[in-house]
Amino acid sequence: MQPVLSLTRRNALIGSAVLAFAASRTLPPTPAHAQGVSAEEARAIAREAYIYGFPLVDSYRIQHSYFVNRDDPEYKGGWNEIHNTARVYTPDDKAIQTPNSDTPYSFVGADLRMEPLVLTVPDIEEGRYYSLQFIDMYTFNFAYVGSRATGNGAGSFLLAGPGWDGEKPEGVKEVIRSETDLVFVLYRTQLFGPDDIEDVKAIQAGYKVETLSAFLGQRPPAAAPTVEFRTPLTPDTQKTSPEFFDVLNFVLQFCPAVPAETELRARFARLGIEAGRRFDPDALLPETRAAIEAGMADAWAAFKQFKETELDTGKKSSADGFGTRAFLSGNYLVRMSSAVLGIYGNSKDEALYPAYFVDADNKPINGSSRYMLRFAPGALPPVNAFWSLTMYELPASLLSTNNLDRYLINSPMLPNLAKDADGGLTVSVQHEGPGANREANWLPAPAGPFFMVMRLYWPKEEALDGTWKAPPLARLN
Repeated sequence: MQPVLSLTRRNALIGSAVLAFAASRTLPPTPAHAQGVSAEEARAIAREAYIYGFPLVDSYRIQHSYFVNRDDPEYKGGWNEIHNTARVYTPDDKAIQTPNSDTPYSFVGADLRMEPLVLTVPDIEEGRYYSLQFIDMYTFNFAYVGSRATGNGAGSFLLAGPGWDGEKPEGVKEVIRSETDLVFVLYRTQLFGPDDIEDVKAIQAGYKVETLSAFLGQRPPAAAPTVEFRTPLTPDTQKTSPEFFDVLNFVLQFCPAVPAETELRARFARLGIEAGRRFDPDALLPETRAAIEAGMADAWAAFKQFKETELDTGKKSSADGFGTRAFLSGNYLVRMSSAVLGIYGNSKDEALYPAYFVDADNKPINGSSRYMLRFAPGALPPVNAFWSLTMYELPASLLSTNNLDRYLINSPMLPNLAKDADGGLTVSVQHEGPGANREANWLPAPAGPFFMVMRLYWPKEEALDGTWKAPPLARLN
């Protein structure tokens, strides 16, 4: 039996959402051939819907492991509660691609169907970076609280779903509104070093999450029917299985269509892709199913071309891939690519992510070679908070195990790094150790293919406007 989440009826504004949940159990599948969709059209729609839906489905996979499936090793706890992780990520953390290992995380899976949540943060000392990133089910970063956005002072913030029309209550600094009824809130709290972990734990203990009724001391809304959560696909299966669209239909129930996407959603519906409807690949004609699978392959081919021609060449970067709905402006391929390469990345004002997929000669990087990354004197990443360079193995896009348990080089480590004769900084990137005199500056690489991500938290203007550029990764003989 799958885990269930208790829903609570708010008011007439969410009636349509409740009906949608009922529909997910009663609406029959709609075979594409019953609607006169040709194989050619089915392939085109599947490609478009897959590019559109991948971030939603992959985000649901992660949140299911965190907040629904108690048997999953990644399970954090229930909805509408804060769950603190008082450590940095290691190779054992496998749910999220390209996690950072600089900031202990805290997590909230927000279910806003019942009522809003109130999130309270404590006073945090100046000079320590922290942030709350608000991510809707589309994976848009629609709001921030933290050092850059609201400062390090204490305060309470109300998070409301699309069906809430109340006023800002007393004691709340700001009302943050989401387009979707489920929201993922990702907290990052800077860790200065191993001996700083107790201070981080104290800060995390000051993070508070409560329903609006609890915050106001009022009776909570009445309980509503429970809903079974659909079992997500594995990262590999969701790349090729048409069951992907069944999961997407489930997730879309939490995502009321915005006016700009009405025609898009109607086009998807011609293939049976719509909120609340079961998508049964076995109900399709063989030629229709083959066309849908080809459309999914087309989506991955489009991603590959975009990565090779836009990202690997530096024409586009993470600055283009994460942000609000308005910022991404209907570019669903960019949204998909960002989810594939680093889901839940920050918007550019909060963090920039220069990535290294190829070396200075535009060749893929691999642990069979040795590399050098040199920052010239005075050319370290310009940040208001801190920067890091993190290693990830391919194809998993996860942290890479090594004997030093070192997954990154970051600015808090600078006092212990060896400087070049001219005052610059050189990082050795290789699988085998570089020797005792260079080990402090060694970022261990796996034996096979890898990539690296630089993170600039709260970047300065010269990073945002392109005046400062990340140095090239030089391959050594």
